[in-house]
Amino acid sequence: MNKLRSAFVALIVFLLASISFAEEYKFDLSEIEKKPYHIGGYVEFRPVIFWLDRDAALYKLRFFNRDKENTIGELNGKLQIEGSYEKGIARLFVRTNFDLKYSYLGWDYSDPERMIYEGYISLKPIPSLTFKLGKQTLLWGKGYAFNPVAFISRPKDPDDPELALEGFITASADYIKSFNGPLKTISITPVIFPVYEHINDDFGKIKRLNFAGRLYFLLYDTDIDLMWLTGGSKTNRFGMDFSRNITSNFEIHGEFAYINNQTKKVIDSQGNISESTFDAQSYLLGIRYLTPWDTTFILEYYRNGTGFTHREMKDYFTFIDKGYDLFLVTGDDSLLKKAAGVTEGNYGRSNPMKDYLYLRASQKEPFNILYFTPAITGIINLNDGSLSLSPELLYTGIKNLEVRLKGTGLFGGRYTEYGEKPNDYRLELRVRYYF
Repeated sequence: MNKLRSAFVALIVFLLASISFAEEYKFDLSEIEKKPYHIGGYVEFRPVIFWLDRDAALYKLRFFNRDKENTIGELNGKLQIEGSYEKGIARLFVRTNFDLKYSYLGWDYSDPERMIYEGYISLKPIPSLTFKLGKQTLLWGKGYAFNPVAFISRPKDPDDPELALEGFITASADYIKSFNGPLKTISITPVIFPVYEHINDDFGKIKRLNFAGRLYFLLYDTDIDLMWLTGGSKTNRFGMDFSRNITSNFEIHGEFAYINNQTKKVIDSQGNISESTFDAQSYLLGIRYLTPWDTTFILEYYRNGTGFTHREMKDYFTFIDKGYDLFLVTGDDSLLKKAAGVTEGNYGRSNPMKDYLYLRASQKEPFNILYFTPAITGIINLNDGSLSLSPELLYTGIKNLEVRLKGTGLFGGRYTEYGEKPNDYRLELRVRYYF
C-alpha cells in the first residue's frame, strides 16, 4: 500500500511538472477534410486511493471477512476505440470499451461479450429520414446528472455523468420535418427493443418485444420531448422533458416520468422482506448559467419517485449492523448474505433515496492559466442531510492529453446514505490520451 501511495504521488508531481512543456497546437487544413472513415479513441490510466470508514454499514457488509484496513488502492485502465465508415446512404459505427482493474480482489476486466458499447449500421435514404439497426445508446432527457425519462438507456453515474454508456440492441428510425412559424421542427423516433436470452437480457423480463418512442418539438424556441416505453420487460412508463434558453447564457430544463406498477423491495431492521407495488412519479428541474467571467453553474433538483425513504434506509443499515454483530460473536454470516441479496440493483444503486440536489461550478482558465479548469461538485441527499463533495483540477494543455486530479469527501451522520458508505474520502488521478 505504501508503494502504491508513493507511486501515486510521484506520478502527480511528474505530470504537474510537465505542464510547462505543453506543445503548441499547429493548424493543418488536411485535418478538416471530409473522409469516408474515422477512427479515434483514448487510452486511460486511473489510480485511486480510498480512505475507509470502518464504522460504516456498507464497510461491514463488504469487508466483514477481511482484515481491517484504513486505506485501499486500485489501479484502473481503459481503452476506448471508435470508428465509422460512410458510403452512399449507409454508415457503420462501432465503439468498443475495454476496462482493466487491479484491486484488493485481484485482477478484473471487461466481459468480452460487453466490450462493444455501440455497433450499428444506419441508412439515410433522404435527408429527413434515418434508420438504425444494432447496439446503440439512446440518450433521452435534458438533465445533466440525472435522467428520469431515460427509459431505454443505462443510468448515468452522477459522480461522472459525461462517461460514455453501453448501449442496447435496438432497431430505430428518426424522421425530421421543419416548418415556418412557432413550431419550427418536429421529429419522431420509434424504437423496437427486443429482450431475449443473450439479447438485452439485463434490461428486464426476457422473452418480450418492447416498443419505445420519442416525439420531439421545437416550439417557440423551446425543446420539448414526449417519450414512452411499453412491452412487458419493464412496466409501462411515459415521460416528457423540456429545455429553453432564457438568455444566451442562461438555460432552464426539466423532466417528468410516470412509471406504472413500480415494484419496491424493502427489508426492515429485523430482516423481514416485503414488496409493494405503486405508480411512481419522478421529475427533475435544473438550470445552467454561464457568468461573464466564464464560470459555469449547473443546479438540478431530482425527485426519485422509486426511491427509499429515510426510515427504509435506516432499517436496512440497522439490519446490516445486526448481521455484523452476529458474525463477530458466532461467525455466522447468514444475515449479512441476506442483506447483500437486497443490495445489488436495489439499495446499492446510485442515489437510492428520494430527493437530491446537485450543484456543479467550473471555472475556465482562472487567473489566465491557459487550458486549466478547476471545478467542484456537490450532491446533497435532502432526505437525510448527507453530502458528497468533489473538487477537481483539469488540465488539457498538452496536445491530445487530459489530466484530471479529483478528490471526493463523503459526509453524513449515522444511518445516512453518504455517512454509511464504505469510504470517507477518495483521491483519483485520471490521465487520458486521445488518438
